[in-house]
Amino acid sequence: MIELTNLTKQYGRTLAVDHLNLSVGKGEIFGFIGPNGAGKTTTIRMMAGVLGPTEGTVRIDGIPMAADPEAAKRIIGFIPDRPFLYEKLTGMEFLRFIADLYGFGDGLFREKAEGLLIQFSLYDWGDHLIEAYSHGMKQRLIIASALLHDPRVIIVDEPMVGLDPAGIRMVKDLLRELARRGTTIFMSTHTLEIAQDLCDRIGVIHRGRMIALGTTHDLRGTASLHEGDLEEVFLRLTGKETP
Repeated sequence: MIELTNLTKQYGRTLAVDHLNLSVGKGEIFGFIGPNGAGKTTTIRMMAGVLGPTEGTVRIDGIPMAADPEAAKRIIGFIPDRPFLYEKLTGMEFLRFIADLYGFGDGLFREKAEGLLIQFSLYDWGDHLIEAYSHGMKQRLIIASALLHDPRVIIVDEPMVGLDPAGIRMVKDLLRELARRGTTIFMSTHTLEIAQDLCDRIGVIHRGRMIALGTTHDLRGTASLHEGDLEEVFLRLTGKETP
């Protein structure tokens, strides 16, 4: 579903992403972790078609992002780390705006939007201006909007930011259920416990390069650790261990 081939992004002399090669299959939850400045968000923005690569290609379900960005974006649900919301719209109006971008008919929209507002505990706030929402409510609305068009691929940067424990549990359960139905999920996160708990495979990026890839067990082997959680593995792989 997701194919990255020699994906590269250079800013002047800075190589933010360095010839990244990766394949993520249908129904897989893939975790993408790395230190600050490692290239995670740059990679995600290229995958979502927000940023053009310096070199290399992104394919979403076989569709080349560079050649046919509209078709590729139609099957992606993108949840950025710093989403922009039109705060003078109500929650329902914002979902209507998103639906219009994807060409939703009125008959399909109302039932789908109301169902998502209920699912994300926002139904009673659907007619309130977004500026009155808490940070967690805004994050839930963004996630709901990304699911409105039933994407086959979800690309998410820090999905749990601003969510309380109940919201985190809800999103984790939702992602598992979507993956069970065949949705591919690419998730960047600094919360290593969530990556370890949720993800089928994890990639570690450091200084723009993928330095390890596989299950937690695989990464433990790469890090030459016989035991330990993902945090210990991550610190060993990125050279951040304390003496």
